[in-house]
Amino acid sequence: MEIKKDMLIGEILSKKPESIGTLMSFGMGCIMCPSSQMETLEEAAMVHGIDPNIIVAALNKDDKEEAEA
Repeated sequence: MEIKKDMLIGEILSKKPESIGTLMSFGMGCIMCPSSQMETLEEAAMVHGIDPNIIVAALNKDDKEEAEA
């Protein structure tokens, strides 16, 4: 599943729960907060001062590595 910055955090977590570790590594510890479930990845990244494209690349890189394994 390709992650895009306009996807809701809740959608990402429900479809790809293993993404929690990657999001946490970017300091997004509030991903379990109920309000964050209705935020897009881009909105959450902006709140934390992170370029959303970097997070998207990391999340999609995880998928590519799993496919190659």
